[in-house]
Amino acid sequence: MIEEKTAKEMIYETNRDVKWICKMLQEMKETDDDLEQRVRALEGWQSQKIGEELKVKGISAAIGAGAGGLTTLVLKFFLNRGW
Repeated sequence: MIEEKTAKEMIYETNRDVKWICKMLQEMKETDDDLEQRVRALEGWQSQKIGEELKVKGISAAIGAGAGGLTTLVLKFFLNRGW
């Protein structure tokens, strides 16, 4: 036959379950916090990497523009001299 639990046993079991649930929720929160920190670190790294790439592209563009301008001046100089 089915054994019926006493009220005291049910309260004890419920209390144990509640403690277990609280412990699991705390572990989930800690895991979530850790994951959140890792995601923020990756986002920071990514934005830093993008900033560095944009800086390099800007420097390359400036060098290209400077070289083009210098070439134009040299060509004008030689063409005005009649060479």
